[in-house]
Amino acid sequence: MDSASLFETSNSSTSQNPALPGKTGSVSLKTSENASVHPCKIINTYPHDRRAFTQGLAFEDGILFEGTGVYGESGLRKTELETGRVLQIHKLPAQFFGEGITIFEDKVIQLTWRSNVGFIYDKVSFDLLETFKYSTEGWGVTHDGKRLIMSDGTSTLHFLDPKTLKTIGQIEVYDAHGPVKRLNELEYVQGEILANVWPTDRIARIRPETGQVVGWIDLGGLLGPVANVGVLNGIAYDRKHDRLFVTGKLWPKLFEIELRFQRKRKVKE
Repeated sequence: MDSASLFETSNSSTSQNPALPGKTGSVSLKTSENASVHPCKIINTYPHDRRAFTQGLAFEDGILFEGTGVYGESGLRKTELETGRVLQIHKLPAQFFGEGITIFEDKVIQLTWRSNVGFIYDKVSFDLLETFKYSTEGWGVTHDGKRLIMSDGTSTLHFLDPKTLKTIGQIEVYDAHGPVKRLNELEYVQGEILANVWPTDRIARIRPETGQVVGWIDLGGLLGPVANVGVLNGIAYDRKHDRLFVTGKLWPKLFEIELRFQRKRKVKE
């Protein structure tokens, strides 16, 4: 589906959050003349565990899957959307800083930050099935049904074969002002890659064929004034009901959002 059928042009200003310990540096975003900026409308608000340092988010079969970070506190969990109640949890060994997750077929794939290792779990039991190696840092991961798509904190997105876990390609993400760095949590939505850009309040809409940023989702002010929270991070898409969810690190809320001027697509029952 062409991206123009999903979103129309709007205008907004850039907003940023301060950096958190653990990932240093900053990013400056400038809006390309060809990349529209979309504010959002809150459709629903759900409770979210204030102790969850959200690094990855996914949604399937009515359940929210979440990968969390911080050494000694990282894990993988299933959560009841409506209540925020944790239904199942798997803790990572203390030496691993958990990062992004994605659900591919009957497995959950989870990255780690600087350990160069990823974990593959059974989706139902969370039993560890295998591990795999990669040479970069691990930040975010999603898939397009055929390939895994992984970010490493730079402007590069890597494509991996989901069977061999080997790199089969990559793209550089850019806008009219050059590379867009610090790509973080990822979600594949209707033919586009959505990416949190650390440590900002924006999500990039990326064309997977070229790496071009075709739009920005502006979530500045979404949470409101709340003390002791981290940055926006976490995107999940409910393909069955065409719902988009976002949250952040240590946020008390998870939001279902709709982009203003977004044309809802028909979904199969």
